[in-house]
Amino acid sequence: MSDLVRTLELSASGMKAQSARLRYVSENIANVDTPGFRRKLTSFQIDRTGAEHTGLVKAGPVRLDRSRLEQIYDPSHPMADDTGHYEGSNVELMVEIADARQAQRSYEANLKVFDQARQMASSLFELLRK
Repeated sequence: MSDLVRTLELSASGMKAQSARLRYVSENIANVDTPGFRRKLTSFQIDRTGAEHTGLVKAGPVRLDRSRLEQIYDPSHPMADDTGHYEGSNVELMVEIADARQAQRSYEANLKVFDQARQMASSLFELLRK
């Protein structure tokens, strides 16, 4: 029984981490046209309890993408400098869409594992009641 509970914990931690990743991807997509916006990145870390390796994952700290911001020429823009340029964002929409799709599929895989373990636990309880 403890293995089923452990499976539920592991898949739930994966879903929580992918959910955080999807949140940052959606923020990036929402700010694709925001001047000066830097893409938000996160990576996954092993969630440790003391020195013990639990196998659980969590989203790491948010980092800003330090790649160069796009220079946009528009002399009429309020943020334009003397040369008529201003800094756009460094978000690439196609990269964000691919990241969102990957996070969604990982979330769905963890959800299927969670549901399967839940069904197994429910079946076990039914057998024990008889």
